[in-house]
Amino acid sequence: MTSDLITEQLKHLPASPGVYLMKDAGGNILYVGKAASLRNRVRSYFGSPEQLTTKIQRMVERVHDLEFFITGSEQEALILENNLIKRHHPHYNVRLKDDKTYPFLKISINEDWPRVYFTRRVEEDGGRYFGPFASARSVRQTLKVLKGIFPFRTCTKPITGADPRACLEYHMGLCVGPCVGAVNQQEYKNVIRQVILFLEGKQDRIVRTLENKMENTAEALDFEKAAQLRDQIQAIGRVIEGQKIAARVKGEQDVIAFATERDRAYVQVFFIRRGKLIGRESFILQGAASEAPEQIMTGFVKQFYASAPHIPPLLLLQHPVEDKEVIEDWLQSKRDGKVTIQVPSRGNKKQLVEIVAENARQGLQQLKIKSALGSPSSALDEALAEIQKELRLPRPPLRMECYDISNIQGRASVGSMVVFEKGKPKPALYRRFRIKTVTGIDDYASLQEVLRRRFKRFSQSSEATTLDSWAVTPDLVLIDGGKGQLSSAVEAMKETGAEAIPVASLAKENEEIFVPWQSGSIRLPANSPGLQMLQRLRDEAHRFAIGYHRKVRQKDSFGSLLDSLPGIGAKRKQALLRQFGSVKAIREASPEQLASVKGMNQTAAKKIKEYL
Repeated sequence: MTSDLITEQLKHLPASPGVYLMKDAGGNILYVGKAASLRNRVRSYFGSPEQLTTKIQRMVERVHDLEFFITGSEQEALILENNLIKRHHPHYNVRLKDDKTYPFLKISINEDWPRVYFTRRVEEDGGRYFGPFASARSVRQTLKVLKGIFPFRTCTKPITGADPRACLEYHMGLCVGPCVGAVNQQEYKNVIRQVILFLEGKQDRIVRTLENKMENTAEALDFEKAAQLRDQIQAIGRVIEGQKIAARVKGEQDVIAFATERDRAYVQVFFIRRGKLIGRESFILQGAASEAPEQIMTGFVKQFYASAPHIPPLLLLQHPVEDKEVIEDWLQSKRDGKVTIQVPSRGNKKQLVEIVAENARQGLQQLKIKSALGSPSSALDEALAEIQKELRLPRPPLRMECYDISNIQGRASVGSMVVFEKGKPKPALYRRFRIKTVTGIDDYASLQEVLRRRFKRFSQSSEATTLDSWAVTPDLVLIDGGKGQLSSAVEAMKETGAEAIPVASLAKENEEIFVPWQSGSIRLPANSPGLQMLQRLRDEAHRFAIGYHRKVRQKDSFGSLLDSLPGIGAKRKQALLRQFGSVKAIREASPEQLASVKGMNQTAAKKIKEYL
C-alpha cells in the first residue's frame, strides 16, 4: 500500500525531464531511472500493479521515499542516469557485473615516440584509445598479436637516439630501435600508423603498402629487409583469415546480442570494421531477472557506450532499445557524426546478429560449465552440506539425478536424466527417454514412465552387478517442477521399490523446493550455494531434455513428410535423411542432387521437387 509520504510526493512531481531515485526505509537506493516527464513516469509505478512485472512489484513494495533531479533534456537525463547507476549500483537496475573502469588499449600519438599500452583511464590528451575490453587479459592478447606483427617500442625510457646499445627486442626484430637511432621519428611514426590502421580494420591498406615496400627493397638487393616485410605480410594475412565471418557486411558496425539465465545476461559485442571481425568482447549484466529484452539491451547500450572512446556509425542489435531517438542523439553527440541503431529482420545483417546471438548462447553455456566444473572443492562441499542439511538427507548427496519432461502440445514427448557427482556434471551418465505409453499432454504420467523405467532397471541391475551405472543408488533424486510432479515421482518410485531414495522437486517460478515430508516449501536465499547447485542441476536437465526433444521433433517432422511423398519407401527415406538431414535441405536441392542419392532416380527426384 502506498504510504502517505509517497502519495504526497506523487502529487507534486514536475512534468519536466529528469532522473528519479527510489529508496527504501533505510535510505538505500533501489532503482534509478530517467524520464521525459517525471510526473507521468514515476506515477506509473504506483497505479495498477497488474501492469507491472513481478520484479517491479516487489521493488515498489519496498519504496519508502522518492528523490529526483530535473534536467534540461532527455539526453542530459540519460547521461545522469548512467552516472548514478555506476556510482550507486542499485539492486533493481540492469547493470554491468563488477562495474569498474574497463581496460583500453592506448596509443600515445601525442608523444614524439608513441607507445602502445594498457590503461584504464580515458583522458582528453590527444591519444588514441581502442576498447573497452572485457578484461585485462583481452588487452594483453591484443598487444601480443600487435607486437608479433609491428616492431613498436614497449619501453618507457626517454628516446635520444644516442644509446650505446639496443635492447634484446631490437635484436629479435620486435622493435625498430629508435633508442640507438636505427630509425628516425617519421619512420617510427609510420609503424605506429600501421598499428592504428590494423586496429581500425584497414589491414588491406597495410598489406598493399608493405607489398610495394617489399618489391622496392628487393629491387635494391636488400633481401634481408624484403624477407622481414614478407614475414610481416604473411602474419597480417593469418590474422585477416581468422577474422572472416559468415555474413558479409560493409562498413563499420558493432553487433550486440545476449543470452539470459535467471538474474544475469551474457552479452557479446562483435566489432566489424570494413567487413571483417576485428575483435569481440563478452560482458555480464546483473539484475536481468524478469526484465524484458528491450530493457536489458537498453541498459547495456547506455552503460557500454558511456565509456567507449569509439562509436561506429551503425549498431546492429538483437532487440530494440527504449527511447531509441534519445539514445541515437546521445551517441551522435559523442561520435560527432551520425549513428543509426537497427534491429535487422532479414538479409546479411540479420544473419550476422544471429551469429552473435549464437555465440552469446554458447558463451553462457560455457560460463555455466566452467562455473560448475571450476568451483573450488571447499565451495562444492559447502553446497552439498547445505543441501544435506536443508533437505534432511541421511548423507551428503554425492550423486544427484535430475529428471525433466519436454514436449510441445503433447507431441514428441521426451524425458531426460542428468547426473551430478560430487557437485559436478557427469555427461557420460546422462540418459534420454522417448515417452512410449502416454498420449497427449500429461507431464505427470510421462515423468512416472521415465522413473519407472529408470528404477526398474535399477532393481534389475542391482541383482546382476554393481558395475552397471543403473545399479548406482543416487543420494538425491531431483524433479523439475512443483508439488504435483513431486507426488507423481514418489508414487512411481514406490512402485519400483525405490521409495527409500530421497526425492525433492524444484519449482522454477519462485525457486521453491518441495519435499515429501513437508506440506510447505523450502526457500533458500538466492545466493545460497546449495540452491545454486540445485538450480544448475535442474537447468542442465532442462537443457538436455530440450535438446533431445528438438532432435526427435525434427526427425518426426522429416519422417512424416517423407512418408507422404509418392514413390518414397523406407530405404529411400533413410538415404535422403543421411544425405540432406532436413526437409528444407531437400527442398533447396536440385533434381540432379536428389537423383544422385543412392536408390534414387530422375523420376523420383522430379516427383519430390513437385511435391515440396
